[in-house]
Amino acid sequence: MSNRPMLRFLGAAGTVTGSRHLLEIGGRRILLDCGLFQGVKPLRLRNWAPFQVPPADIDAVVLSHAHLDHSGYLPRLVRDGFRGPVHCSHATLDLCRLLLLDSAHLQEADADYLNRHNLSSHKPALPLYTVADAQRAIATLHPYAFDSTIELPGGCHARLHRAGHILGAAIVELEYPGGRLVFSGDLGRYGDPLMLEPRSIAQADYLVIESTYGNRVHGKESALEALQTIIMRTVRRGGTVVIPSFAVGRAQSLLFHLWQLKQAGRIPGDLPIFLDSPMASGAVDVYLRHLADQRLTRAEARAALGVATCVTEVEQSKALDASPTPKIIVSASGMATGGRVIHHLKRYLPDPRNAVLFAGFQAMGTRGAAMLDGAPSVKIHGNYIPVRAEVDNLSMLSAHADADEILRWLGGFERPPRETFIVHGEPGAADALRLRIKDELGWRCRAMEQNDSVALA
Repeated sequence: MSNRPMLRFLGAAGTVTGSRHLLEIGGRRILLDCGLFQGVKPLRLRNWAPFQVPPADIDAVVLSHAHLDHSGYLPRLVRDGFRGPVHCSHATLDLCRLLLLDSAHLQEADADYLNRHNLSSHKPALPLYTVADAQRAIATLHPYAFDSTIELPGGCHARLHRAGHILGAAIVELEYPGGRLVFSGDLGRYGDPLMLEPRSIAQADYLVIESTYGNRVHGKESALEALQTIIMRTVRRGGTVVIPSFAVGRAQSLLFHLWQLKQAGRIPGDLPIFLDSPMASGAVDVYLRHLADQRLTRAEARAALGVATCVTEVEQSKALDASPTPKIIVSASGMATGGRVIHHLKRYLPDPRNAVLFAGFQAMGTRGAAMLDGAPSVKIHGNYIPVRAEVDNLSMLSAHADADEILRWLGGFERPPRETFIVHGEPGAADALRLRIKDELGWRCRAMEQNDSVALA
């Protein structure tokens, strides 16, 4: 390898998933994020391809946060030979314990289901990684306090700054001999009722910036108003509201808003609310352990996160679908790509009395995106399920900064970086953000494609 620093974009380039960026310097390799590709099949197949460099040759990983599109490939990386440390915040470690084990359980369960029902073209269907692989990956995680120094190979060191996206989410400031690289990770919102605002960064020679909502601005409608309207409309017609939710971050935000509605008497106090995601239930405990990373007091957090009945056992989950009583079910996954929510959708989608309420970004190729685009049916477990339920989206509940908020965060730099690299967005969103940065800030920037590489000064 050349001694000149090289930055390679191995994922989340030209797409919004699979965050992986490799810094090569002085013969050493540092990977920023190690995410799963999710969404359409061509993207998911990338998870099965050999990693672009031998995992054993990667010296260290730095995680921005725990979401699977940023951390979920770690068990496979370890399985295939990575033996270095993985650096992250304390809350990210706690959430990764939940997310990685849950991901492995789901993959093992999905492979078993496909094999038992002969639904796979692969004989047998195999999981991408196992629970044992996830446990080995978790053992490599080393937590750090925000703003503390992390020593890295190649004469580098890094600091993590609060990004506000979910609990533990970080902006990575990485100094290498001769320069400073800043990786935004996923930026959170300004004025979020739960999370602290993203930390401003003063200087960077090079910047890697996300663009999930680079071509959109979140609606100004009150989340409470929209949530109340949809819930009451559904309850009055005797239906159930199913909310596919990301288990970490979004589920806790939804519980907070539902608690507010009940406290104010804006939805019936006796309307049952169920949190049907063991991982989301476990994340509630993590949120209560990391109060310094959020806005709520301990009493507020306990009350808000306790508004729902946590469903842990499979039989309890099945009972929700057998009951005709109007209710709210918050269940993972957030894009309806897997997990228990799939079974609830099979039960509730065909009935027009019910509502399916999404609460954030839906990647291209997911069931969530298809439903929001008006698909008359969606394929679940080999069968096409008619979509007759009301389908809505509360985009204002997104944990991602929108285009205006990204520009606001960029305004915190004292001078323009030498170059800004735009990642983690669909092509339209990335290019729209590129134009705004170029036209409004006058910065040199470009939207990156899969496997692009650049030499850093």
